Amino acid sequence: MQSLVLLLWTGALLGYGSCQDAGPEEGSLAPGTMEVPLEEEDPFFKVPVNKLAAAVSNFGYDLYRVKSSQSPAANVLLSPLSVATALSALSLGAEQRTESSIHRALYYDLISNPDIHSTYKELLASVTAPEKNLKSASRIIFERKLRIKANFVTPLEKSYGTRPKILTGNARLDLQEMNNWVQAQMKGKIAKSTREMPSEISILLFGVAYFKGQWVTKFDSRKTSLQDFHLDEERTVKVPMMSDPQATLRYGLDSDLNCKIAQLPLTGSMSIIFFLPQQVTQNLTLIEESLTSEFIHDIDRELKAVQAVLTIPKLKLSYEGELTKSVQELKLQSLFDSPDFSKITGKPIKLTQVEHRAGFEWNEDGAVTTPSPGLQPGRLTFPLDYHLNQPFIFVLRDTDTGSLLFIGKILDPRGT
Repeated sequence: MQSLVLLLWTGALLGYGSCQDAGPEEGSLAPGTMEVPLEEEDPFFKVPVNKLAAAVSNFGYDLYRVKSSQSPAANVLLSPLSVATALSALSLGAEQRTESSIHRALYYDLISNPDIHSTYKELLASVTAPEKNLKSASRIIFERKLRIKANFVTPLEKSYGTRPKILTGNARLDLQEMNNWVQAQMKGKIAKSTREMPSEISILLFGVAYFKGQWVTKFDSRKTSLQDFHLDEERTVKVPMMSDPQATLRYGLDSDLNCKIAQLPLTGSMSIIFFLPQQVTQNLTLIEESLTSEFIHDIDRELKAVQAVLTIPKLKLSYEGELTKSVQELKLQSLFDSPDFSKITGKPIKLTQVEHRAGFEWNEDGAVTTPSPGLQPGRLTFPLDYHLNQPFIFVLRDTDTGSLLFIGKILDPRGT
């Protein structure tokens, strides 16, 4: 069968394409809202915070695509929200030309919101609520001795809850201060960096995030064992795999993307969506190119609860490094060349570096030992196996707002 290409009201919201015909089939993505005119907007996105989350998340998918294309043979882990937050906060200090460049990259130009920054404050409060188990923080760091205008600092604190940092010029002390800030924000969950502070900084954007959630239904640790993970058609390695012979998950088959999609719920109105190609391959480009907020939202609506034999790697992921080149490729090169940040200071300054640190892990931990009443599986006429034993993509999504919180490409679980 043809599967649904889930880009329904994107033309109305963020200008992405249209949909194809699909026939309903048990265990597959159903067409759902095929009769809705393209110009109509899904009610979910009429909520200002949800609409802003969709825009920021689409920036996140763009950032992921660029980063993944730069590292086609490597694992990728990103928390794009922390980077988007730093960029959005920086736009407070930009004059019109530079502000427009940032807003286009964040898809703000396609939403009508007279007070984006206040809505962003609401978004951050929602996704970092204690029950979400997400820690996310962003910071703008400026060159030494820079005099910053109070008219920039005040709204920055009000909407983003952060103050800018002025470097001392002492690389050792500045690195120590950054590590201390990360430890405080992440409650010690991310290791201290040993990397040297970059030299000749004018503006450095810094995003950091950590997540360790609980599955709604926990795995039995006694069933975790070393099993095969297929790196490609020829190479296989042994990795710790968690197993559940009677897992309840939400499932769909997308024949256009040639992948099986599964969603596992986490506590705190979170979920992880997995994209597993039907054949063993490290080329996940077709799936990656399809990722948008609207596509993921449609998946969330269309997947059906089923019972399956499930295996999933037990992972602890981390990333530390630069995203400077990736951000430059998102039509933001002007921020590094000749931007106008005269709302921040009277001195010419420009963006010179974007740094990111992220930690993400899942293990057997869960809230209950049996599926929740809201996830009772439907009947299938065929047995379903869902084994994440080959390269896959995952998306951590906040169900309440639709926010993309983490995204990863796992080609080799040993390298995480």
